[in-house]
Amino acid sequence: MSSTAAPVSMPTSRAAIVAVWAGLIGLAVAMGIGRFAFTPLLPLMQQDAGLTLVQGGWLATANYVGYLAGALICMSAPPRPVRAIQWGLMSIAISTLAIAFTHDFWPWLMLRFVAGAASAFVLVGVSAWAMPLLAHAGKAIWSGRVFSGVGVGICFAGLVSLIAGMTAWGSRATWIFLGVIATVFTLALWSRLAADAVQTPVTAGAAHTPLSRQAWIAALCYGAFGYGYIIPATFLPALAREVIANPAVFGWVWPVFGAAAAVSTALVAHFFPAHSPRRLWIYGQAVLAVGVIAPVLAVNLTVLMFSALCVGGTFMVITMAGVQEARHIGGTQGPRLIAAFTAAFALGQIIGPLTVNLFHGRLLWPSLIAALVLVASSLTLGASTRAAGDTG
Repeated sequence: MSSTAAPVSMPTSRAAIVAVWAGLIGLAVAMGIGRFAFTPLLPLMQQDAGLTLVQGGWLATANYVGYLAGALICMSAPPRPVRAIQWGLMSIAISTLAIAFTHDFWPWLMLRFVAGAASAFVLVGVSAWAMPLLAHAGKAIWSGRVFSGVGVGICFAGLVSLIAGMTAWGSRATWIFLGVIATVFTLALWSRLAADAVQTPVTAGAAHTPLSRQAWIAALCYGAFGYGYIIPATFLPALAREVIANPAVFGWVWPVFGAAAAVSTALVAHFFPAHSPRRLWIYGQAVLAVGVIAPVLAVNLTVLMFSALCVGGTFMVITMAGVQEARHIGGTQGPRLIAAFTAAFALGQIIGPLTVNLFHGRLLWPSLIAALVLVASSLTLGASTRAAGDTG
């Protein structure tokens, strides 16, 4: 297998720069638009499209289920990373535009499912393509810049939604704008990836080799991360709206969340290069647990902004560390283990909102459970770290 094959079409340094920018933009479109644009747009769709909160919950669930389906496909039949990025982005652009030109709930449900599946393809593709390329170029520290794209996309979509809420744009015009942006960047990246990207082939036998026990434990812990993170990621904007109804105020919670995610990966990669990915994962989940529990102990704008910083500032650090850890323990099965991590994460984020429903919409006990799950996951990771003799 040649999963870390050397660049053949350009100098190594140029290949690394292309990987950073292509990965950053790809993740910004996939996550900022394909995955998370719906969260800040939900109030607008309730207002001008008559969408109910229950319907909004089903649309969010469809996206989560699509994300899980996409990850499972990548796990069982790993695609070529560049193809996964290209077609994933194209599907996101088309499904985003299509939402604006349909007015029925069931087509929206299907389109959000497609966007979720495509987002998983892009994340797995970027991780399997850019990370080995940067490592080969001696620029592994630049991985933080790649994953900052998620925060950039979330912040951008949040700001667009904030402006839309303060003006007369409406949800339809906002979906069109985001769809056009996704299309422009997809077309720009398509030609660049086709010309310069280094393919990362997967051997036929690798996908059928059983994953190790250590890999499955790590995947389970990554699923716990998805479960813990999704509750604040889902309900922070709604909580902020309950505190202050003015969209010019509560609308800032999501951009702050995205901005924290954007800068966190680059800062961590720069200031903590000696820490192992697993250590960063453990520390990140500890901070995330604080962010999960804070809003249910005291609900005011200051606490909500603090929670947005804690959750937004850690969830992409943990994602980056998880991808690096998957490559480390997965070896030749790195891309498949990344897909397994993504599937576990997707399953966790589906279970999270269901827990809230079990408690009739009350967030106290679900948040406490989520924080405990994150702590238990961190302890499990710590125990396996000590067993492996990792002191990074």
